[in-house]
Amino acid sequence: MALSNLVPFKKGNKDALARFRREADPLAAFQRQMNRLFEDFFGQSALQPFTGWDRWMEEFTPRVDISENDKEITVTAELPGIDEKDIQVSIQDDLLTLRGEKKSEHEEKDSQHYLMERSYGTFSRVIPLPADVDDSKAEAVFKNGVLKIRLPKTSAESSKTKRIEIKRG
Repeated sequence: MALSNLVPFKKGNKDALARFRREADPLAAFQRQMNRLFEDFFGQSALQPFTGWDRWMEEFTPRVDISENDKEITVTAELPGIDEKDIQVSIQDDLLTLRGEKKSEHEEKDSQHYLMERSYGTFSRVIPLPADVDDSKAEAVFKNGVLKIRLPKTSAESSKTKRIEIKRG
């Protein structure tokens, strides 16, 4: 038997290396065994009701962009389908918290059918702030499903930066 037959991958073959690592991972192997066990017992369609769970969770987690310059931190959150009155913004210590509730109702009626769908969900997003801000001058504007929060930095923030001299050892 040649020694090259014992090596699970060859130099330059990254796909084989990735497959080897995935197959060698004991948690991944356990996950595959559990998946096979459920599929054998319940069948392939048993887990179908739960396949959209990740999409449902994304629906209630707002997308957030954070930018910073010398004077302020700007946080922009996409909140489509949410009313301004259902959003709360607060600052505590060095944390910005966005909370809200999304409500959706859809009703269809005709002579033979009646359909009513309701969807409710809350979200909470906590964002650590990279600098001290003057919360008394903070402002938030909500327009067309986009929340823009401007947080001016404190004047003491610029004096906090101190260069440390590196000494030769």
